[in-house]
Amino acid sequence: MFFAEAQIRVHLYGKPTDMRKSYDGLQALARHAMSRDPLDGALYIFVNRRGSQMKCLYFDRSGFCIWGKRLETGRFISNWRAVRTREMDWTELKLLLEGLEGKRVRKRFSLPPEVHKSP
Repeated sequence: MFFAEAQIRVHLYGKPTDMRKSYDGLQALARHAMSRDPLDGALYIFVNRRGSQMKCLYFDRSGFCIWGKRLETGRFISNWRAVRTREMDWTELKLLLEGLEGKRVRKRFSLPPEVHKSP
């Protein structure tokens, strides 16, 4: 999979998806539930209910392709109530693939007290 990052469109489906779906099922979701044309070359991202698996559907001029990722720990999406069907940019997709949600800011660590002291 090689994409021109600035030109690719990415669409996230905002509801949990049954990961048993394959080409026809995911294409039907893109066409009917998302009201998009799956033949347009965009990436269509689907995530399971637990948020631990992701599938990407796209058309590469000769046929449909699916790639998937399953996290061993953690989740792609932690709160389905905050997710909606929308278009994302390439950077947001890369963050999502790493397990980072773009709209949520979480402090992962605190600085030691000596860093806060000013001279």
